Amino acid sequence: MTAAPQADPQLQRRLQQDSIWIAGKTVFINPFLYWRRFDSNTDRWLREPGQLGEDQINLNRARFYPEIDWSLLDQEQIALKDAAVEMFLKSLELIGTFHPELTAGQLLEVERKMAVTKKRAFERWVEKAFRRRFHAELKDRKRLQRERFWRSWKEWFALDATHHAIGPMIALVVLSGFTGWSIGVSNFSCPTFFSPSEQTVVR
Repeated sequence: MTAAPQADPQLQRRLQQDSIWIAGKTVFINPFLYWRRFDSNTDRWLREPGQLGEDQINLNRARFYPEIDWSLLDQEQIALKDAAVEMFLKSLELIGTFHPELTAGQLLEVERKMAVTKKRAFERWVEKAFRRRFHAELKDRKRLQRERFWRSWKEWFALDATHHAIGPMIALVVLSGFTGWSIGVSNFSCPTFFSPSEQTVVR
């Protein structure tokens, strides 16, 4: 009975961070809340970083990160912030598509709230996307290495020179094994000889 009242304030805070009341209606600023209205191409476009041009992202860096001196960031931080800028641009484009009645001033209000409340959320999302991409690329590299390894062995076995070399090698291995087995059997089966003095029992 007490779980529902405790969950309601959390849900309300989450909805307040993910939406804005404007023009008499609720507009979601979290782009993933529109996913029921996405097709597969739009979903992929939103979720995969690198879909927008580098020039477009560079022009909008100061728009969403006016407090940052980009020259002080390392390459990893730049890639993360650039991908977050891309998420801002994609989100605004989706909101404009799903709410064509919003004016330029109303979209600016949406953008301002988004820049305040969604910046860290977008960065966390981008970090997860980069990790997924890294693991997928690593998995593909390992698969390609295995394929190249087995293909090189198949190509080597298919060579005529390999066929000519394998025959004597197999014969040598078999002969060595048979020789070792014969020596072992002969040593095991040889009777033990004692000198007459050793066989004499002292009474």
